[in-house]
Amino acid sequence: MTAPAPRIRVFQVATGNVGTEMIGRIAGHPDLELVGLHCYSPDKIGRDAGEIVGADPIGVIATGTVAEIIAAAPDVLTFHGVFPDEELYVQVLEAGINIVTTADWITGFHRNTNHPHPSGRKTTEILAEACEKGGSTFYGTGMNPGAAQVIAVAQSMDVADIENVTVTESVDVSCHHSAETWQAVGYGRRVDDPTIPDSLRRYTEVFADSVYLMADCFDLELDEVALSYELGACTKDVDLGWYFLPAGSLGANYIKYQGMVDGVARVETHLEWQMTPFTDPAWDIKGCYITHITGDPSVYSKHMIFPKAGVDLSDPSSFASIGMTVTGMPALNAISSVVAARPGILTSADLPLRGFAGRFKR
Repeated sequence: MTAPAPRIRVFQVATGNVGTEMIGRIAGHPDLELVGLHCYSPDKIGRDAGEIVGADPIGVIATGTVAEIIAAAPDVLTFHGVFPDEELYVQVLEAGINIVTTADWITGFHRNTNHPHPSGRKTTEILAEACEKGGSTFYGTGMNPGAAQVIAVAQSMDVADIENVTVTESVDVSCHHSAETWQAVGYGRRVDDPTIPDSLRRYTEVFADSVYLMADCFDLELDEVALSYELGACTKDVDLGWYFLPAGSLGANYIKYQGMVDGVARVETHLEWQMTPFTDPAWDIKGCYITHITGDPSVYSKHMIFPKAGVDLSDPSSFASIGMTVTGMPALNAISSVVAARPGILTSADLPLRGFAGRFKR
């Protein structure tokens, strides 16, 4: 009998919404072993990772410096903060440690465009140099952007003469309890606030990355990725408990990122988001990810996600857990392929099919 391969040593960063969920998911993953946890909050440092996320102790004590990450010599660092920490990335990559992240990164276009590095150089160049120096690999993913576009590309395999590929996320986002995220996008500001257009672009243009990713897979050279949107204004005050939306403020949206060729939209990502149904205009939220491919033949597919048997969805935390799971699991399941890959910055176009495969329970 062949001996099982040694598990990949993982050092996780952050225990927010996604990070909290991933502590438990790493423990149950047959490929992975959690060997460290990096936290930014001083009150978490020195505590057991299990205790921090509300579970039983697991024997991993949270630390707070990059030096401690490097000293632990993990095979990979998983980063689940809301926004990237590019200074940390560089130090870790230069030390020869691979990184897989769910934080605002698919191709790097968005970070280069909207969040320039303090040096004035492109962040992609800086991270690529760090990868080269350390012989390490960097990869960003998530559910959307990320897995949703991989699903669309896979579903095109039996289509000829493609005219358009559109991925739509049609979801109620009120279960995603990240006030920092929604403040950045503009939720809670009046829909006529002149700062909203720039906020939408600056904090959602990672979805332009998803369009560039699909175009790359289709060998399609885009002239541009165009942004358009509709905003839904709250028709009354809405108090979600964790977030307050005054009447007249942004409470829903329909955003389009369209990859254009000769003035025609060819590959698109749409975001049909609702924080509350009480908006004008309002949209018919489907609660799923939709792939629509126009070609010969055409494809219309819904990627619907359901809880495992016995989960009580009347508990908001259970509902939120599903969203965090589908965001983080594409990163965990890709780790073995990322660790085995060439050094440098990867996108989902570079991974083998096995890089997107889940794992059976053992």
